Amino acid sequence: MAGSAAAGPQDIGDVIVTDDATMKRAVAAAAIGNVTEWYDFGVYSYLVESSVQEVFFSGAGSNASLFALGTFAVSFLVRPIGGLFFGPLGDRIGRTKVLSITVILMAAGTFLLGLVPSYAAIGIASPLLVLVIRLIQGFSTGGEYGGAMTFIAEYSADKKRGFFGSWLEFGTLTGYALGASISTALVFFLPREDLLSWGFRIPFLLALPLGLVGLYLRNKLEETPAFKELLDKSESSEGTPTGEAFKLIFTKHWRAMLVAGGLIVAWNVTNYVLTAYVPTYTTGTLRDAGLESVSSTTSNLLQIGVLLILMVVITFLGRISDRIGRKPLLITGSIMLVVLGLPSVLLLQSGLFGQMGGLLIMGLTLVMFSSICPSTLPSLFPTEIRYGGLSITFNLFVSAFAGTAATVIAALVTLTGDLNWPGYYLIAAGVVGLVSCYFLVESAGRPLEGSKPAVATEEEARELVAAGQR
Repeated sequence: MAGSAAAGPQDIGDVIVTDDATMKRAVAAAAIGNVTEWYDFGVYSYLVESSVQEVFFSGAGSNASLFALGTFAVSFLVRPIGGLFFGPLGDRIGRTKVLSITVILMAAGTFLLGLVPSYAAIGIASPLLVLVIRLIQGFSTGGEYGGAMTFIAEYSADKKRGFFGSWLEFGTLTGYALGASISTALVFFLPREDLLSWGFRIPFLLALPLGLVGLYLRNKLEETPAFKELLDKSESSEGTPTGEAFKLIFTKHWRAMLVAGGLIVAWNVTNYVLTAYVPTYTTGTLRDAGLESVSSTTSNLLQIGVLLILMVVITFLGRISDRIGRKPLLITGSIMLVVLGLPSVLLLQSGLFGQMGGLLIMGLTLVMFSSICPSTLPSLFPTEIRYGGLSITFNLFVSAFAGTAATVIAALVTLTGDLNWPGYYLIAAGVVGLVSCYFLVESAGRPLEGSKPAVATEEEARELVAAGQR
């Protein structure tokens, strides 16, 4: 699946040279969108209980929390639609154009959430406006992540793709930690009346400057070398026609979709169990079961602490994958899910220090996937359908299996009374990951399928040509 030429390059023109300075600008441009996306996730998640449900959903009475969380979850329903729209579009008109659209849509949506009048002011129109905005955000998110992975992968030198790809998820961790930190600080320091009247709106409004920075960075960069090469080979001024892209993705590359989908499930089930379900589990579920729980503020601080630790190690793991390969680390992460998934949940049930240990285990398991997958998944699809293949696959599998994890686990715990269901879910995700790793072709240090070899310096290019001519 990860292609490389049978013979080495014969001429300097057969090698793509992207210097580190350009690469760093590309990484910043791609990662800022992830910061914006997960900043919104962090802000909304941590303000649901303290303010969002009361301001926008008070008309639902005792079901306000349910409606607030449901409105958040509904964005997952339209993410595949966004992937189906923006992915093939990115393969047709280019990565930078589509990524400029998605980053401003996400930022504008979060900003507008901070302007929506309360239920007390405009009645049912308030939650309906929130719903519409969440749908727009979900639609734009459908085209963001697959495009960002494609963008970084196609700009990266083959021997540094793991390291640079890991910065994309560094942006994820940064955005989530930033949103969680600001929200937690507001809840802690502001009087409740001020929080509900104006304070909770501040973090939503701050999303617009983030998005404008991302738009500026993305517009300053040229199209990726791989996509420009594709255009050079084409008789048209655009890339793969949308109809042809769909045909290639669903007929010729369905095996790549399944392998990618399995890795996406293992990665994102772990992600959403940790970030979306565990806060509810440690604050409410354990309390209702008569076990030691923690306050929302303590839960938030524990999560932020784990995120900061992951930010320290994630790029180190990306660099390691360039040296030893992607598969060993992905297999390690899958085994950790199978072996440590249930023990990590049991630790959550054993008091504050146990919760610290359980969260850390989950976080370190998650980072085995989040540091490696951004460089692994793009290698599974050729240039002409890479954006579309990634966007469609990512959003279909996230929406069907990972985005629903928190809801399904909560329902199973309620129905059975078994508090270990998060652990069972993690074990199942690990098994899926192992199966996918079995069929995965190692891609570290190799050119992307359908693309020329990529290096960081002219000297490396000359060495590669010399080796190819022997």
